[in-house]
Amino acid sequence: MNEHAQPEKAAGQGQCGHGRHASAGDRSQSDARPGQWTCPMHPEVVRDEPGDCPKCGMTLERVTVSLDDDDTPELQDMTRRFWISAALTLPVLALAMGHMLPGNPLAALLDTQTRQWLELLFATPVVLWGGWPFLVRAVQSLRTLNLNMFTLIGLGVSVAYFYSVVAVLLPELFPSSFRGDHGQVGVYFEAAAAIVTLILLGQVMELHARSRTSSAIKALLGMAPKTARRLNTDGSEEDVAIDELQLGDRLRVRPGEKVPVDGQVAEGHSAVDESMLTGEPVPVEKTAGDRVIGATINGTGSLVITAQQVGDDTTLSQIVQMVAEAQRSRAPVQKLADQVAAWFVPAVIVIAVVTFIVWALFGPEPRLSYALINAIAVLIIACPCALGLATPMSIMVATGKGATAGVLFKNAEAIEVLRQVDTLVVDKTGTLTEGRPRLQAVHTLNDWRGDDVLQLAASLERGSEHPLAAAIVSGAENGGVQLQAADNFESHTGQGVTGRVLGHDVALGNRALMDARDVDVQALADKAESLRRNGQTAMFVAVDGAAAGVISVADPIKTTTQEAVTMLHAEGIRIVMVSGDNRTTAEAVARQLGIDEVVAEVLPQQKVDTVKRLQQEGRIVAMAGDGINDAPALAQAEVGIAMGTGTDVAMESAGITLIKGDLRAIVRARRLSRLTLRNIRQNLFFAFAYNSLGVPVAAGVLYPLFGLLLSPIIAALAMTFSSVSVITNALRLNRADL
Repeated sequence: MNEHAQPEKAAGQGQCGHGRHASAGDRSQSDARPGQWTCPMHPEVVRDEPGDCPKCGMTLERVTVSLDDDDTPELQDMTRRFWISAALTLPVLALAMGHMLPGNPLAALLDTQTRQWLELLFATPVVLWGGWPFLVRAVQSLRTLNLNMFTLIGLGVSVAYFYSVVAVLLPELFPSSFRGDHGQVGVYFEAAAAIVTLILLGQVMELHARSRTSSAIKALLGMAPKTARRLNTDGSEEDVAIDELQLGDRLRVRPGEKVPVDGQVAEGHSAVDESMLTGEPVPVEKTAGDRVIGATINGTGSLVITAQQVGDDTTLSQIVQMVAEAQRSRAPVQKLADQVAAWFVPAVIVIAVVTFIVWALFGPEPRLSYALINAIAVLIIACPCALGLATPMSIMVATGKGATAGVLFKNAEAIEVLRQVDTLVVDKTGTLTEGRPRLQAVHTLNDWRGDDVLQLAASLERGSEHPLAAAIVSGAENGGVQLQAADNFESHTGQGVTGRVLGHDVALGNRALMDARDVDVQALADKAESLRRNGQTAMFVAVDGAAAGVISVADPIKTTTQEAVTMLHAEGIRIVMVSGDNRTTAEAVARQLGIDEVVAEVLPQQKVDTVKRLQQEGRIVAMAGDGINDAPALAQAEVGIAMGTGTDVAMESAGITLIKGDLRAIVRARRLSRLTLRNIRQNLFFAFAYNSLGVPVAAGVLYPLFGLLLSPIIAALAMTFSSVSVITNALRLNRADL
């Protein structure tokens, strides 16, 4: 294996109910564009305008979150409908339940027929205006056979309301089995109105909660500056909107200002606060040639930067996009809710019909009234909104929480699977180490001086694009060594480089290159091996066919890596390091860090083979890397973890991105994964337990023993409470200590 000519990295790389099908107008989320709307429960539904989901009937929300999305039109509309409906429902309840008041004062003022007409007057706008969105969604669900919560709500409210309307207008149509002791046909306007009002309350609370799940994205968006100070070619300066910036623009960043876009420092020196990106409070020194990230805060110095990434290409914009897409993705555990919901709504309708038949045949008088009211209670209490919200709400909150902790989840599956990982495969360069090799030492033979050998080697390496070559050149220049022109430069794949410098034939590379040129380097072999055992990469230098020295380069281990390895071991995770570097060098790094297993001198395909081998052993594998050659292994692993400091290809292949490239964030992400799955299980328990207990009670199974029946109003209140409890439980993740 060649330590020099085989680079380990490529240099310079920077629900509420579920249906069976979507309408023909639906598109994949991956085709979504800003200005489009999607369903939070069914992200495959994407529309060009706001509306309702054709599957579950929920209000669509914007694909791209905006700081202007404080109150959605749907929230404003539902809030208005709720307050007006609540005001009209109160007199309906008073008229219907006046007999429960001491002395029954309404009976002395109003006869039964008058009270029923007043109930009709007040309840009609509640049902036909306040509940109109639900009725429309119910009709749509029946028309498309996408049965959902609005199917049940629409059936329950419609039956209660229209039955009551006929009872008021044409009471003579009803037989005695519908009439009470006084010969009156009972009406249920209060049930219809109260159900609509309570459902409206639930919708308002849900829309409020859904808006809170995007708070993390809005917080990120709020970090971006609105303007930038651009330097024009004529020497003038002007403040322009961020949207107007172009690649290559030169921008001045004054003390205390936010860096407008991603770019490179062209002039100046300052310390930049990057805590919004990395979480680290210590400012980072920036000078000419250093990279700066948009929305970070400049310190006391003045900088001139060249814009390199603008608009949607900036780091902040990409983070926002990743969080938004992850919030709309579906976790594998969601399949359980989908499978249940596929048969749940039809089953509830069947149970409601059976309830009506049983009460109509065997219930007390008026039998049909009991049958009707209990069937309505079954339809209302069984609405599966809580079941549909259980998983997506937790995922939405968790992805936002992760973003604030320096962890970007690309999809919900990564959140679910990460907690199960027992083996972490890590690349060395750029993951465990800084990824920026530095010249360490020059050891010479005979009368050669270190600076002379370094001059020849660095002058030759100036023609190479290899990261190790860059380290040698940089080290020579920083040491004041004068570089010279090189002729006849030639790169020998897998071995090293050769050429002529100052009239000398110079060769720089590994043992294979020296052997091919009949250069005896035995006198330097022990020194080279010693350097490798210390984690350094050693390269032989030969001048005019004779050994002259050995140059060592090392990639410093990140200051956070040792702590990260300790934390991962405490989590019970086995760590396997894969590296394209020399085995002696790789084992030295592994020994220093306490890595469990080392696989060295590997090519990119062999990294994939390592992941497959571990998977065949029954291990659940996560792969962490940052380079193009890590991308296949990142895709093969159950969970791919990319360093935010690495290449775009790696981040595209991974399910998780660590913004700072700090492996300690894996532990935070793993804790969040465990908390999220526990939260989802809690939500599913609330939903399943609620429906399992509520439907039989609503059907009247407790009546023969305890004389207990469930009013449709109480059923609606309980259904709303179940949804609110799921939402509230999911929002607890925001307070999790990672």
